[in-house]
Amino acid sequence: MTSASPRRGPLRPPVWAGRNYVLLTAGAIIANLGSHGAMIAAAFAVIETGGDAGDVGLVAAARTLALVLFLLVGGAVADRLPRHRVMVAANALSCVSQAAFAVLVLGGEAELWQMMVLSALGGTGQAFFNPAAEGMLLSSVSGTQASRAFAFFRMAMHGAAIGGAAIGGAMIAAIGPGWVLAVDAAAFAVAGALRAFLDVGHIRPRESGGGLISDMREGWVEVRSRPWLWGIVAQFSVVVAVVAAAEGVYGPLVARDELGGAAPWGLALAAFGVGTVLGAVLMMRWKPRRMLLAGSLCVFPLAAPSAALAVPLQVEGLIVVMLVSGIAIEVFGVAWMMALHQEIPEDKFSRVSSYDWFGSVAMVPLATALAGPAEIAFGRSAALWGCSVLVVLVTALVLLVPDVRNLTMRTGEGVVVSLPPENVPLVKNVPLVKNVPVEGGKGSGDRSG
Repeated sequence: MTSASPRRGPLRPPVWAGRNYVLLTAGAIIANLGSHGAMIAAAFAVIETGGDAGDVGLVAAARTLALVLFLLVGGAVADRLPRHRVMVAANALSCVSQAAFAVLVLGGEAELWQMMVLSALGGTGQAFFNPAAEGMLLSSVSGTQASRAFAFFRMAMHGAAIGGAAIGGAMIAAIGPGWVLAVDAAAFAVAGALRAFLDVGHIRPRESGGGLISDMREGWVEVRSRPWLWGIVAQFSVVVAVVAAAEGVYGPLVARDELGGAAPWGLALAAFGVGTVLGAVLMMRWKPRRMLLAGSLCVFPLAAPSAALAVPLQVEGLIVVMLVSGIAIEVFGVAWMMALHQEIPEDKFSRVSSYDWFGSVAMVPLATALAGPAEIAFGRSAALWGCSVLVVLVTALVLLVPDVRNLTMRTGEGVVVSLPPENVPLVKNVPLVKNVPVEGGKGSGDRSG
């Protein structure tokens, strides 16, 4: 008679996945599943009301403008109030604006100005959500497994984004864009409900001080005092902008004229998404000691898609290039989060995050607006080569900053989740994500929080 095999206990999350981390990850997955389908639905909703490409751009621009205007205020508010309350309030605003958008579209009464106003409300919600969410995520993880936790979170987000876009596209074809917008509103409601249960007891209450302007000034001092920080923020203000122009404006045109239409371009963008997931898997195992050096070297491949479109490469080559660039940006993204987590004081996480976000999105509208005139003046191929050269140039320049090359990951800390602040180590449609808690993509009017 053989003995029974030992019973296994219930599946438990790894030690670095504490309660806050699990809630944040679950909320991000739900919201990203809804919001990436809604990105597509919003464009089709504009088109179905008789709008053209310019009208679609106006609705997206309204969101981006509100995001840029309120980001720094959002960061200051998130460091002043309990972050989970800011996140829930931002989710509620996004839920209401998307629900109103859905009602107008389903009723066949949506007008352009109404869609722009509702899009701007969504951008405002994102401006308050992103810094609060990033600060909350950074404060929820500590110890030697932090890089694994950040990589898994990013992998979950990117997977949800890919799935959300695929499901959303199918739902638009089957039941129309209005219902997809309604699903997005429901997703924000569910995500907000989960975030209401986040525990902020481990975060030391903020000391009362000056007003919002004073808080924003303190955040700027944190950024200005660290050359590696403001150097990389400045670098990505250019990188995100030129990638927005190359992939958001020129990419579809190259696909139409040279590659056979929208389907090949969709495959290339899907390959980028798969690359981001693979990059996150890689970073769950690899912890580069000089994190910013490793991350910054991985920004160079972001010049390759522009060059591939300039040639242009055939679809197979473009897919490979986009896959590699997706892997590369994830290596940078996790390394960047590790640097912020290690070097920025907990009570300034959100303000520093808001300056980071602001730097990354502020130049996107200008770059996309200038893409057309640049094509007329220099030709499409020359404009794309220019985008590629700019990525290489600014990345080479940031490597001249000693701290970027030499900042080293500290080791020897225990693996603890949600530690009190005194125990916390001092601590980017554009498919480019440098920051994490955005519920969409980074830049170009992405849908979020």
